[in-house]
Amino acid sequence: MLGTDPPATADSSAKEAAHPREASLSREASLPREAIIIDPGNMDRGLLSLIEENDYSLLGVLITHDHPHHVRGLNTIMKIYDTAIYAINPVVSGHRTTLVRDGDVLDIGSFKTEVFLIPGHSPDSAVFKIDRFLFTGDTISAGFMGSTASSFSATTQVNSLRKKIFSLPGNYFIFPGHGPPSSLEAERRYNLDINTFEQRKNRRSHFKLELD
Repeated sequence: MLGTDPPATADSSAKEAAHPREASLSREASLPREAIIIDPGNMDRGLLSLIEENDYSLLGVLITHDHPHHVRGLNTIMKIYDTAIYAINPVVSGHRTTLVRDGDVLDIGSFKTEVFLIPGHSPDSAVFKIDRFLFTGDTISAGFMGSTASSFSATTQVNSLRKKIFSLPGNYFIFPGHGPPSSLEAERRYNLDINTFEQRKNRRSHFKLELD
């Protein structure tokens, strides 16, 4: 979950650094507390308490892709809150969504959200960029990229990541759907899956040149 908070104190900043998945964007104290949820794989008492006890207004749910581990908590959320669902697919878990497309820029309350379609792991895979955060679902995680069903899908995914995500200027925090957080600079340099894919591609090109 991503939420807006009053300006952070030194103590709260240290706490956020220790718990990056609960990172918040600091806003003016006079603004209402707003929150969005990305990929509700589970909706448990802890998350509900976080929203209710901090008086957050839940403005929306972002879905990086419609796979069970990323939407299992959606039905519970929609029973409790009247909120929008943003996704590439028109229906997720039986709920109609606000459709988003590649290149869209959404103003969800105070959250400016940019949408990048990254097909490969699934046709509807998306990355959401909010401030200096990238919510990547299963497209890319710390050291790896999303599994794919074919070499064509893998090529599509790598090309999309390089063109749309790795080309972003500067560094970003990456929050994947699984595993620890990472940074864009770390993945540019050290992502094992993408580096291995590129090495195999280069070897195939070299072999073809020799045959020619």
